[in-house]
Amino acid sequence: MIKGVKFISIPVRDQEKSLRFYTEQLGFSIETDQKFGDQRWIELGIGDAETGVVLFTAPGQESRIGSFQGISFWTNDVEKTYSELHAKGVEFVQPPRKESWGTSAIFKDIDGNQFVLSSR
Repeated sequence: MIKGVKFISIPVRDQEKSLRFYTEQLGFSIETDQKFGDQRWIELGIGDAETGVVLFTAPGQESRIGSFQGISFWTNDVEKTYSELHAKGVEFVQPPRKESWGTSAIFKDIDGNQFVLSSR
């Protein structure tokens, strides 16, 4: 039976620039970085989470770069995390907004991929 999600793949243009963004600005950690065909397989950890992210663009998926990814990252305090990330230069397309279900914001990576930052 399926037990969970191991990783999600984020399509990127320049793996080295993206690696710096995700580690230096978002605080993710490098789990794996090795040659994989014409690219590298870069797997990143997110704090104590079991699910990680992979900075890899599968062949034929280049058109997905720079779009809304349908991925939501969670934090205990959206407004505080928004302030911290904004101070590190992370671009937000939507500042924190309180809803009946919780608080969320939307940010972009250096390729324009958009992600939700939300409360749990």
